[in-house]
Amino acid sequence: MYPRAIEFLTEAAELGSLSAHCNLGARYYTGDGVEEDKPRGIRHWQQAAMKGDVLSRHFLGYDEFQNKGNCKLAVQHWMISAKMGNEDSLNDIKHMFMKGEATKAQYAEALRGYGDAAEEMKSHQREEATRLGL
Repeated sequence: MYPRAIEFLTEAAELGSLSAHCNLGARYYTGDGVEEDKPRGIRHWQQAAMKGDVLSRHFLGYDEFQNKGNCKLAVQHWMISAKMGNEDSLNDIKHMFMKGEATKAQYAEALRGYGDAAEEMKSHQREEATRLGL
């Protein structure tokens, strides 16, 4: 990623863009276009997740599971994200359930929440926008 793009993302994040925070989080976390700084990446994800960014919440769960070994907190992040319609989080909870790291009740709750979110995304307005190519 070009330095100028990082500048624009940083400015957008400072102005409150959740997707910019999420994107910067991923860049700093992985060192893509910037010097790797996992804590800084996590801070960007936290800022976005606290304001409702689903993908940032999912990434926080990934970090807890993959890098910190905190399955309980990973599942908590993924539960929130799955209930907001993130399919990857739902699949991660299923995987954790199959490994015995999440309960059947947690998986069922995530599945219901995911289904509810998917249903809410189906609306006449969305279908009309899709039909119009928007």
